Amino acid sequence: MTDTPLDYPIDDLLDVLDLRREGSTTIRVASPEGTGEDLADSQGDVFAGRSQPMPHGRVFGGQVLAQCLVAAGRTVEPVEDGSDVEPLARPIHSMHGYFLRAGDANRPLRFLVERMRDGRSFSARRVHAVQDGRILMSIIMSFQEVSGGLEHQIPMPAAPAPDTLRSDREILEHVPHPVAQETARRRPVELRHVDPLLLGPGEPGASEQSVWLRIARELPEDPLLHAAILAYASDYTLLEPILRRHGIGWGDPRLRPASLDHSMWFHRPARVDDWVLYTQSSPSAQSGRGLGTGHMFAADGTLLATVGQEGMVRLKGPTKP
Repeated sequence: MTDTPLDYPIDDLLDVLDLRREGSTTIRVASPEGTGEDLADSQGDVFAGRSQPMPHGRVFGGQVLAQCLVAAGRTVEPVEDGSDVEPLARPIHSMHGYFLRAGDANRPLRFLVERMRDGRSFSARRVHAVQDGRILMSIIMSFQEVSGGLEHQIPMPAAPAPDTLRSDREILEHVPHPVAQETARRRPVELRHVDPLLLGPGEPGASEQSVWLRIARELPEDPLLHAAILAYASDYTLLEPILRRHGIGWGDPRLRPASLDHSMWFHRPARVDDWVLYTQSSPSAQSGRGLGTGHMFAADGTLLATVGQEGMVRLKGPTKP
């Protein structure tokens, strides 16, 4: 395998997330004919970006999630309330979206951000990720001014320290498969599975797993960037507990996986250049779909985020009894 410098995938990801603003637009909803109802126009912003090279040529869903978050976040500013208190920035606190179509990783993307509302404490945005006039993803996000209130969290489960585990990169670069080796070269987020990697078929097991993740380099002090990369990484492995439950490896030629939707709640500020423990489980699979849920913890046990995703997990051909 040709060696790729470890910094290259990280630099590439940062460049992919550095979207270019193309200008403003007006989002217009036409009134139904004959109703006379006044449906107000809303202000929009257009951003453009590119995709990471992918061995299968399709855009990685986590990349689109992260780019949508960056595009929306760049339109959210502190809101003046007329008081003498300086307004605070509004970080992302939740997002809910659908993956509608696969995208071509070799063609540019545009992100249309609709400024749905800016209230006293919350800002809502809707983002369409568009390629060649077709919507690839539609997602709504909410940003909230930081404030005090009730606070609690679930405890972080016990897990071996990341420095006691082999990195996925080290494992995959020795797997004699071009996709595995390309993944080892180009993946910007370092992953370390607590459980063995799902490389091939095995016995049905538990529908849960834990993965340590981080960017192995110090990043700028930009909360939006750290939240975006956390969202990016959240899409890597969340469907794996479904496959573990049924003893199916990612290399199974029958497998036809695809992300269908994605929800994420950001509880506390995160730093993705420190280790994050991503605990995942699958409560159900049916009708060719499976649900994955996860929690992301800082190394000190702080709960950073909660994630949910339903994915298509069809098997082409006969399945195991």
